Amino acid sequence: MLQLSEELKSNEYPGRGIVIGRSADGKKAVTAYFIMGRSSNSRNRVFVTEGEGIRTQAFDPSKLEDPSLIIYAPVRVLGRNTIVTNGDQTDTIYDKMAEGLTFEQSLRGREFEPDGPNYTPRISGIMHIEDGKYDFAMSILKSNNGDPSCCNRYTYTYDNPKAGEGRFIHTYMHDGNPLPSFRGEPKEVVIAGDIDSFTEMIWTSLNPDNKVSLFVRYIDIETGEYETRIINKNL
Repeated sequence: MLQLSEELKSNEYPGRGIVIGRSADGKKAVTAYFIMGRSSNSRNRVFVTEGEGIRTQAFDPSKLEDPSLIIYAPVRVLGRNTIVTNGDQTDTIYDKMAEGLTFEQSLRGREFEPDGPNYTPRISGIMHIEDGKYDFAMSILKSNNGDPSCCNRYTYTYDNPKAGEGRFIHTYMHDGNPLPSFRGEPKEVVIAGDIDSFTEMIWTSLNPDNKVSLFVRYIDIETGEYETRIINKNL
């Protein structure tokens, strides 16, 4: 397994990233979501609590340019499901699953972001906790090696994840022009420490110039109770 801190420190611009796994003691379902930015518009954001989830919000509304791809709800809770994504597909998953579709089916009507030439992938995750059992899935929708005429769709499912193990998926392989989309299956990473040490590790490992906000949640697999941490560079 990879050390998440080293993965983050060695990549100046992974873009937005989702980590999902299980705590080292086996008792908590763990997720983290971070956003980064290169433009002033992308950096002008904070995470704020909304219901059981979070929403992005302009730090300085007077400087907000195009809100279409940067203002959304990254995290929403639907019953025993916690949805984590890098865009407004959170709402699509929430609405479609409420209608009875699966996680994978709910994303069939979506594709990568229309921000050519990057065509940023849409990355999504869902955690399901019920009767002391836990499983999760991750998805990426991306262009075909930069060709927007074809959308490549991948879904990865993980039943009964092992203690101390997680998966990490992010939008870009590294910085560049255009930005190269993530390749391969979600990376296997170590999940260690309590929520505060895990949050601190991720935040301090992200590039100090490009990091914007971080959300971390630990959910008790037996009770469903959760703890949340949010860090915003702009606050």
